[in-house]
Amino acid sequence: MLANKHIGSDKGFLPEGLFICFEAEKQRIDYRNEMNGDNFKGWFEYILPRLDPNSVIVMDNEPYHSVKAKTYPTACWKKSEILKWLNSRGVTFDRPMLKSQLLIRVRELKPHNNLYVIDSLAKDAGHTVLRLPPYHHELNPIELAWEMVKGYVKRENTSFEIDDIRLLLNTGIERVTAENWKNFIQQVIEEENKMWKVDDIMDELIDEIEPCMNKIMGETSYDSFSD
Repeated sequence: MLANKHIGSDKGFLPEGLFICFEAEKQRIDYRNEMNGDNFKGWFEYILPRLDPNSVIVMDNEPYHSVKAKTYPTACWKKSEILKWLNSRGVTFDRPMLKSQLLIRVRELKPHNNLYVIDSLAKDAGHTVLRLPPYHHELNPIELAWEMVKGYVKRENTSFEIDDIRLLLNTGIERVTAENWKNFIQQVIEEENKMWKVDDIMDELIDEIEPCMNKIMGETSYDSFSD
């Protein structure tokens, strides 16, 4: 089994952008144990200078994509650890505090938006990370590209040897043209437009239903107090 990462655009897969993060003879091994924030960060730093200026990087919310730039205390922390963390940031107390009270103070110091390591790296390089909503891989064109690659590997794989699969993988990636990528991107745009239309329809339905519900509730309230 090969687990890998890549990146592409309407120009095709990025040359030299392939990162094979894990190889295993046994398919039952979970590659996600091998891919972590450090591995992904190293690959991400490698590809950033190779992207077009001001690129928008579409990304899902896999744990290794979402390593936070700063760690904040949680309820799992010991009370002494939370207090030490607060003290290190100049927060002191003139009386004993409960753990729940300490966590409230932590929340006050915590930024409203999560700051991710990857997002900061992209911003520093002049790029923007666009994170997909959870469970919406259909909004990422690379998923369609991988389907094409995996289809080729599946059709041509006869030996099931790692070295042969690696060669098939590279060939499969080369077979995905810039024109293919443009089609994948267009498919995603069309899918997104469908979602916007559904949202618009839902808004219209809610606008139509709310006055009726208010009227019904108002009449019900009035009747309930009538003799």
